[in-house]
Amino acid sequence: MSEYRTNGTRPLALVTGASSGIGLELARQFAEHGFDLVVNAEDDRLADAAEELRTAGTDVLLVRADLRGYDEVERLWSAVTATGRPVTAAALNAGVGQGGAFTDTDLADELDIIDLNITSTVHLAKRLLTGMAARGEGRLLITSSIASTMPGPFQAVYNASKSFLQSFAEAVRSELKDTGVTVTSLMPGPTDTDFFRRGDLEDTKLAELATDDPALVARQGFEALMAGEEKKLAGSVKSRAQARANAVLPDRLKAAGHRRMAEPGSGDASDRS
Repeated sequence: MSEYRTNGTRPLALVTGASSGIGLELARQFAEHGFDLVVNAEDDRLADAAEELRTAGTDVLLVRADLRGYDEVERLWSAVTATGRPVTAAALNAGVGQGGAFTDTDLADELDIIDLNITSTVHLAKRLLTGMAARGEGRLLITSSIASTMPGPFQAVYNASKSFLQSFAEAVRSELKDTGVTVTSLMPGPTDTDFFRRGDLEDTKLAELATDDPALVARQGFEALMAGEEKKLAGSVKSRAQARANAVLPDRLKAAGHRRMAEPGSGDASDRS
């Protein structure tokens, strides 16, 4: 097991969305590589996740907070600063999606996507990167998605939120060039997590593709973060190939393909060949 230590002490990492899925697996990666942790999620599974992470000898501070609200983000950040320790690395992974036609979904659900995926990420990145830049060191991972590379019919706001995060990560990375601070975007494909159940997407062909292992995605993301890479297309060979194809396909074709995969009912047994 390799460790990332500063002056012989265990470094501190922050992981959001850490109660399950890719976020929990990222937290495991940090724990296994000698980091102490501040972990965040809004659900009660976070306590079990924190207890498991402590078995690796990791000091874990858990902060249950709903990052859709400004005050809750500030409460998390206050808990981080109260440790009196600099954040060596962070994974801003909290996110949510919503399936369905834009004219049919609830406005509140769409605004939740924006508040969690975009606003909380920018908020925490501002706090984290300001301190990292002042110290001249630090690593930030932002969970984007292969969805960032295509328009997303029946996931219009979600895909747009990931496109924002991808652009944001690459722009801030450029600003921080030569400062000792790196920003890495993690771009998984459909991954076997709670995302499709929570986003009301279980009856879609897209959900049927969600077979990538979150542990693999997290390991690839962690390694890219530690190497200071710009971005990491993560998951299976098939998922990575899709992302590369999206780089050259016109938007109208990508939108049409996504529509076929994400349309409600597209994954029903009667539609399968």
